[in-house]
Amino acid sequence: MHDDRRRALPPLLTRSGRTLTGVTLGSLLALVEMLLAGVAVLFLLPAVAAPRSRGRLLAVLHRCAGQLAAVEQRRLARFHATGDLGPYSGRQAFGYVVRRWPLGLLGGFVLMLLLFGLLVAASMVSAWILGGSWAFIEEGEGRVSTATMATVAIPGLVLLYLAVMGIVGVAELDVRLARQHLTPSAEDVLSRRVSELTLSRKEVVQVVNEERRRIERDLHDGVQQRLVALGLLLSRARRTSDPAVAAELVRQAHEESQQALGDLRDVAWRVYPTALDQLGLRDVLAVLAERSGIPITLRYDLADRPPAPIETVAYFVVSEALTNATKHSAATRIDISLTAQSCTGDRVEPALAEDPPPRDTPGRIVVTVTDDGKGGADPGGRGLTGLAGRVAASEGTFTVDSPPGGPTTIKAELPCG
Repeated sequence: MHDDRRRALPPLLTRSGRTLTGVTLGSLLALVEMLLAGVAVLFLLPAVAAPRSRGRLLAVLHRCAGQLAAVEQRRLARFHATGDLGPYSGRQAFGYVVRRWPLGLLGGFVLMLLLFGLLVAASMVSAWILGGSWAFIEEGEGRVSTATMATVAIPGLVLLYLAVMGIVGVAELDVRLARQHLTPSAEDVLSRRVSELTLSRKEVVQVVNEERRRIERDLHDGVQQRLVALGLLLSRARRTSDPAVAAELVRQAHEESQQALGDLRDVAWRVYPTALDQLGLRDVLAVLAERSGIPITLRYDLADRPPAPIETVAYFVVSEALTNATKHSAATRIDISLTAQSCTGDRVEPALAEDPPPRDTPGRIVVTVTDDGKGGADPGGRGLTGLAGRVAASEGTFTVDSPPGGPTTIKAELPCG
């Protein structure tokens, strides 16, 4: 029992320190926000008579408010675990900043009360322990006795509790205010969702067409050519009257048929590996690593098997990245990593067993492929554009970082569900 309490104490202190730091920074930012609100009032009132200048002034104020709101969002995400609040307009940011500065000043006032109370308590405790006089009592009457300490301790603890609850309340109100003003409305979310789905549909159609062209090229340049060669060999074998020559031609035809079957299996594997359904993503990626001509380090840290659509997208991301690295990068080593993360980018675990799970942290699978090649990969190329379309259709994000000289890093973040 005591061991559980000792293990729970450091996370509790960490959370308390984060909350205190977040409220402190919020009170400092409130001064800047109050200044912006004052500037808005000072310049917007004369601009009522000049609509043209008012528009330009509002644009500047909205831009400044957007920068302040971005800082606030990072503060809330870092110290109050709010996660990403979503895109918001400059007008929303301005409304949030104008309404938030009184709350920030309130947090600063509560912090000052807490600091003042702690200073007074420290002074009294030191006077009581050392047997000296308390600085706030006149000389001759400043001896702090045990009875005095007991009398003052009870209301002091009550005030300390109220100050701490005030800080917690300010932090909670801060989060709620940000969610209210910086989170997009249902209409905005629906409109953005429709736009994303329209774009994703176009990208999916483009990806399907590109896949069909690639399959046609693979069949034409590989399997079809071998089948033509197979037909020619069998035709020559039928026309020859020399048994030895016929046997040699049949042997060559048999080899061509085996190579054609191998090419056909490769095409089918690139279209969709059936082993993915049977073995799972880990084993299929291990097969890809074994078949690669470049040394590959595979790190697979997924505790559970992803859903089939996400598993398929993750496979194609790795497969296409390996193909590009093999053909164009001149790499000598490739690192593949699959990890599970939250939306905030770190693993969030409750400090206590009875604590509720963190909010706004749905799981994500992060697929990263890095090679030490010459770099310079074009994100607008046919293969990478197709990958971006696949990932976007799965509501994920896709990035390519390939400076000249390397290394090249291809990263896809996919939702777990």
